[in-house]
Amino acid sequence: MQLGMIGFGEVGFEMARGYKGAGLDGIIAYDVLQDHPVYGTLVKERIESSGATMVSLPEQVLQHADVLIVAVPGSKALETAKGLRRFLKKDTLYIDVSASAPTVKQSIWEEIKGSGVYFVDGAMLGPLSVYQHKVPTLISGNGSDLFLKLMSPYGMDLEKVSDIPGEATAIKLVRSIFMKGLPALMLEVLEAASIMKVDHLVLKSLADTMNASPFEQTMNRLVTGSSIHAERRVHEMENVIEMLEGIEVKPTMSEATRERLQWLASKNLKEKFAGKAPKQWQEVVKAWEEAAGGTSI
Repeated sequence: MQLGMIGFGEVGFEMARGYKGAGLDGIIAYDVLQDHPVYGTLVKERIESSGATMVSLPEQVLQHADVLIVAVPGSKALETAKGLRRFLKKDTLYIDVSASAPTVKQSIWEEIKGSGVYFVDGAMLGPLSVYQHKVPTLISGNGSDLFLKLMSPYGMDLEKVSDIPGEATAIKLVRSIFMKGLPALMLEVLEAASIMKVDHLVLKSLADTMNASPFEQTMNRLVTGSSIHAERRVHEMENVIEMLEGIEVKPTMSEATRERLQWLASKNLKEKFAGKAPKQWQEVVKAWEEAAGGTSI
């Protein structure tokens, strides 16, 4: 197997370092910024550190590689596929690990499938600086089984979702609602707490609450409790918003919380559950689906 990489930013670099440590040598790489006056030096340092070989044109990667990992920014993924299409060889395994939308992954497959290649939509679910090539990764597409087979000797943590491109990325993006939303929520909390000089008290209280039980139990309690207390919590968030505006903190996340709680309150779940929180969050989801006729917000 000859592995090639298009894109040698943090993702490509950390994966290549991991592969080298696992015994996979001879990686060929190209990055559009390798001759950039500012970033070119960093790219070349990464190439040297990882033991990969840098080539001057992307098609030179494809001349040698039968397994290709494309690790470019999500906004460039489809454009990159279009540029590579005429150089792709039959039976090449094309793995796109960009953070692009599921529809983009599907468009990439439509763009390149006429070349007779196998395609993998790769969705990485952890920090590359920690996991390197062993980052937990969901995969979908017609090349998933082949990718699993080829990479199993190198310790990759791969989980197949389906043969349909885009489905792995869709799962990652749903996860990102939480993983990217939580830091944004924390920033709003910390901004307000710091201005009011109560950060140590707020953080201690939050830690006591969140550390009291495992994530699954905490999530279940918060969702089931909100199903019957949504209306009251809407009013509390209105007070929060008023307070934040008073100290000139933009209540972005707080307004979104109020809107989502208003949506939940509109389902009248308190009446459905007779004022008593259900035991499992799945009951809440089923109830709001029934109340909305199967639709969401």
